[in-house]
Amino acid sequence: MSFSKVNELLDSYKEDYVRILKNWLSIPSLKDDPQPGAPFGRKIREMLDLAMSDAAAMGFETRIFDGYAGDVTLPGGEKEAEPIAVLAHLDVVPAGDGWKTDPFTPVMIGDRLYARGTGDDKGPALASLFAMKAIREAGIPLKRPVRLILGCDEESGWEDMAYYVQHADMPETGFSPDASFPLINTEKGMLSVYAHARVPDSGLKVLRLWTGERTNVIPGESVAYVAGGQEIVQKTEDYARKTGLPYTAELVPEGVKLTATGIPGHSAYPEGCRNAIGMMLLLLKELGAQGPFRTLAEVYGMEHDGKSLGIACHDSISGPLTCNMGILHLDGQNLHCTFDNRCPVDADLDALSKALCAHIPEFTIDSLTTKAPHHVPADSELVTSLLAAYTEESGLKGEPESTGGGTYAKVLKQGVAFGAGFPDDEDLAHQANEYIYPDKMILAAKIYANALIRLCAQ
Repeated sequence: MSFSKVNELLDSYKEDYVRILKNWLSIPSLKDDPQPGAPFGRKIREMLDLAMSDAAAMGFETRIFDGYAGDVTLPGGEKEAEPIAVLAHLDVVPAGDGWKTDPFTPVMIGDRLYARGTGDDKGPALASLFAMKAIREAGIPLKRPVRLILGCDEESGWEDMAYYVQHADMPETGFSPDASFPLINTEKGMLSVYAHARVPDSGLKVLRLWTGERTNVIPGESVAYVAGGQEIVQKTEDYARKTGLPYTAELVPEGVKLTATGIPGHSAYPEGCRNAIGMMLLLLKELGAQGPFRTLAEVYGMEHDGKSLGIACHDSISGPLTCNMGILHLDGQNLHCTFDNRCPVDADLDALSKALCAHIPEFTIDSLTTKAPHHVPADSELVTSLLAAYTEESGLKGEPESTGGGTYAKVLKQGVAFGAGFPDDEDLAHQANEYIYPDKMILAAKIYANALIRLCAQ
């Protein structure tokens, strides 16, 4: 099958792609308090409306489901034909620290486009839409429709997909352009815990500590204010020298300001990152903090395998469990924390839940949720078709992979994560200075078009 016409069209769309994407990136589509018609806040609803307007301007049929999600359809086949789904999301995580440019003012620097959401997931979502446009403009007859589903709560609770499933016929098969190539057919299970404990009056007095906004982000900086004077500054400097870790301490009117500088990232990929919360907990323990501060330092510290929490495990399909503490907030006398665990396919989530709770007995569990793992066989038509498209367009070979990340692929019976990052790309999802190469995103669009033609063409 020849894809030359589709690829020519996609090459011609590059300027339009960048122009539209800049408009999308300029909207800080962060989850906020619900408003009428905007269950995830006004900015996310604004982003959804813009995406649907742009798709309609391209000539597609669009639907909005009460601000929870929207979809775009490329028709094909008989009315009852089952669509192939492409599931992407329009919400983003907070910008965080360390940006060299305004995260919501997209800017081209060389051949890179910088802004929050470029790679996760607005850039890939728009690439998928342009792939559909190229298929239609090339006049390729389809035996089944393509449906692009755009969610608005992927970075938080997935309430968008729950609502969509209740109000629309969710396809059974498809992919999510929200990870990396070549293809991810295995996603780990998830165990998420929110807990709190009362801080005792004994030990180091922590006055203020408020780190993290999302459970699935590895924080890059943690700041705490503690009671004390020069002796705390000296102990912190001694501990920094002993550990080789970047801590600072300075005297301020209310006591001492402590700063731990980590390396941020996505909680599913802790390798190469350094959790600033874990760093801070270890420092506070060194300085004499007691109660839940000491407990968390001992059962979490800077581990990301869950060993001291009693939940470390591994399987041959999906690899080891990963554990992240994304939030640590001191609210009066209560310390609040979260654990975001990505669990191997073969793991017993109930047993892991009990083990984790047993290791933090002084904490009250506010919520504990699990999501089952997801696996699509490597020899399925979906996986083999997508890999063939990837190889044909990129010239690269690839095998199915597993991930600790969670994508919308899980809501499909036969769903995989497919791009849009390439193997040699820097992974900056949830990190500062997120960027894409527009040229590579057009290549991703070619791969998506190729794949959709293989799955849907007559």
